[in-house]
Amino acid sequence: MIQMFSVSKTYPSQITAISDLTLEVPAGEFIFIAGPSGSGKSSLLRILFGAEKPSSGEVIVNGIRLTHPSFKKVYQLRRTMGIISPDFKLLRDRNVRENIAFALEVTGHPPKEIREKVSETLRQIGLQEREKDSILSLSAGEQQRVAIARALVKGSSLILADEPTGILDDEMTGKVMEIFSERHQKGATIVFATQDANLIQRHPHRAIPLMAGKRGDGESSEEVISEE
Repeated sequence: MIQMFSVSKTYPSQITAISDLTLEVPAGEFIFIAGPSGSGKSSLLRILFGAEKPSSGEVIVNGIRLTHPSFKKVYQLRRTMGIISPDFKLLRDRNVRENIAFALEVTGHPPKEIREKVSETLRQIGLQEREKDSILSLSAGEQQRVAIARALVKGSSLILADEPTGILDDEMTGKVMEIFSERHQKGATIVFATQDANLIQRHPHRAIPLMAGKRGDGESSEEVISEE
């Protein structure tokens, strides 16, 4: 599903976010990208969904080469993805249900299917009683849950999640991880960026440590977290 070969990303400010990173993620795997703030996790995910171009190296996601992507290729790729960003990227002029439904509307799902899928996802994420509320009336944690629901409602084959549980309480984090696990069991590939050592320890998935944009080869996720 994902192949990265000697990928580096340096911004115009001369800050290097990713340095000579090689990574392969088979289809159907759940993988943690582990590391503290500033380790390059967000830059890595942004490269994977085409929001950033690598400065060097080769990136192939779901058969699409992203080293020099065209708009069409990026659009095609994102239709197969669920993307969760730390800043939510919700539509302020739409309510909770409409924000989640939007992910299905743009991919041409029929209205009846949209209603059913959105209702089921609202129930899973515990927001069914707030479906008609304005996004602006929600707390940050509730907005995070809407962003998660929007990414998951499509049943995407690839889910890129950047700190999706970072501002959730323990109970809601547990519920969200159950949903991710269900999607993984149904065949989704999940790349989950987090700095939460306890979360990684509770879920037996491969963890790739990232420190200063470099992969911590030969180290366990626990060893990397203990160095923070």
